Amino acid sequence: MSDFLVIGSGIAGLSFAIKAAEHGSVTIITKGKLLESNTAWAQGGISAVLPPGLRDPSDTCEKHVADTLDAGGGLCHEEAVKIIIEEAAETIDELVAWGTDFDQDEDDPERYSLCKEGGHSERRILHSKDTTGREIATSLVETARKTKNITILEDHYAIDLITTGKLGAITDDRILGAYVLDIKKNKVGVIESPRVILATGGCGKTYLYTTNPDSSTGDGLAMSWRAGASIANMEFIQFHPTCFYNPAATGPEARSFLVSEAVRGEGAVLVNEEGHQFVNDHDPRGSLAPRDIVARAIDTEIKRTGAPCVFLDVSPLGDEFTERFPFIHETLLGFGHNALEKPIPVVPAAHYQCGGVVTDLDGRTSIRGLFAIGEVACTGLHGANRLASNSLLEANVMARRALAHILLRFPPGRPIPDAPEIPKWESGNAAPPDELVNIYHAWDELRRTMQDYVSIVRTDNRLRRAANRMQNLRREVRDFYWGHTVTPDILELRNLVATASLIIDSAVLRKESRGSHHTLDYPKKVKRFEKDTVMRRF
Repeated sequence: MSDFLVIGSGIAGLSFAIKAAEHGSVTIITKGKLLESNTAWAQGGISAVLPPGLRDPSDTCEKHVADTLDAGGGLCHEEAVKIIIEEAAETIDELVAWGTDFDQDEDDPERYSLCKEGGHSERRILHSKDTTGREIATSLVETARKTKNITILEDHYAIDLITTGKLGAITDDRILGAYVLDIKKNKVGVIESPRVILATGGCGKTYLYTTNPDSSTGDGLAMSWRAGASIANMEFIQFHPTCFYNPAATGPEARSFLVSEAVRGEGAVLVNEEGHQFVNDHDPRGSLAPRDIVARAIDTEIKRTGAPCVFLDVSPLGDEFTERFPFIHETLLGFGHNALEKPIPVVPAAHYQCGGVVTDLDGRTSIRGLFAIGEVACTGLHGANRLASNSLLEANVMARRALAHILLRFPPGRPIPDAPEIPKWESGNAAPPDELVNIYHAWDELRRTMQDYVSIVRTDNRLRRAANRMQNLRREVRDFYWGHTVTPDILELRNLVATASLIIDSAVLRKESRGSHHTLDYPKKVKRFEKDTVMRRF
């Protein structure tokens, strides 16, 4: 029994765990290693309106709120936006106290260096060169490892949440813990906890091309769905406009390497083969328009010209490119591309889910004792399209708010009601090698289906095709899951199918175009759809 069970090891999960350890025992489980998270992959930075004297005097929280609401396409929850943005300065202080080293202004060492990204009207993005996420993640991991009361279980895969409702209770649906696969020992056990915090990140691996790490398979979302939690706005999958494109490069890192939006924030521009800044034809903000607009503009340009990609021209930055973005420059050189000599070929790639498990502003889900924070959650901050660099901020703020609520309403030490006995896990037989091949084919079919039919631009016909294929995959995966010993591959595929199905079903329900959901059959916003798409299994 653990006072707190944290599933996930990004900024949300680690922020929560470090603070919660002051009040009780904390178990962190992660299916890989601690640094294998979306947080560690984030290049750009974290948005924050700092106190006067540390920011440009023209910037305000009101401006940051307005930028977020504008990017969100009318679906942001204004109260959530205000609360999260107003707590930004506290987040920065907390991260610095845990060892995060943000870049300082060269002319004034007392101030942070701030940059600008698409959709932001002011320079308010704190960064650590172009590896901000890894800097934050590393400092949090080091702090967590030194913190008493924290048990870290790497290579442990959460299979399913355990609730009283799933064990037969009718009026008392609350969390009891989770079934967990110890990957190295190949054994399934139970970790009991009356307070489970989902911080599992996103679902980028539902698509063939993504900027996400391989761990982003929608695990927390799928587990919550199966447990009966409410899910919202999964039709809104944000595509990052600038993923490196080079068919000659091999390996997943080459195919999913993101070129930070901060590069455009410092002056780089998107151009086609003729050197024309085509995004200006779609929005007066050009290359610094919000991501949904820029991604669609690129998609349109590629389809118009038949070219495989567009280009990011960094020549306006001059020598500043290598000074400000050394990681990007060196990585591109490693892939055989010198951005100082020729523009960077880029394409959009799946990047961030704007929806997720429905929570209130304390991280509470519709299941008592289950909290969701970070990308897996839908707080109302992002609406139909996320404003760049708001996600790291949200993750830390919501971790702090969730813990505050727990300590007030359900602190460790308070008596826990009796619960039904949790059944032991029963494993099937190991799958024969020829059936394992089916998993890999199903994985490939799922990602190609989503890329082809549920991508940046959609139609009813494409969504119907995707839904039909997903029904077949669900049947195959269900039979395989219940008939054989579980493995990480089958668990990830099971979660991917559930997550992809939620994306498709949500997209079918929204008969309009809004934010990162764009359909040729309903190309305009419709007032009656100015609401969340909420789904619940039962």
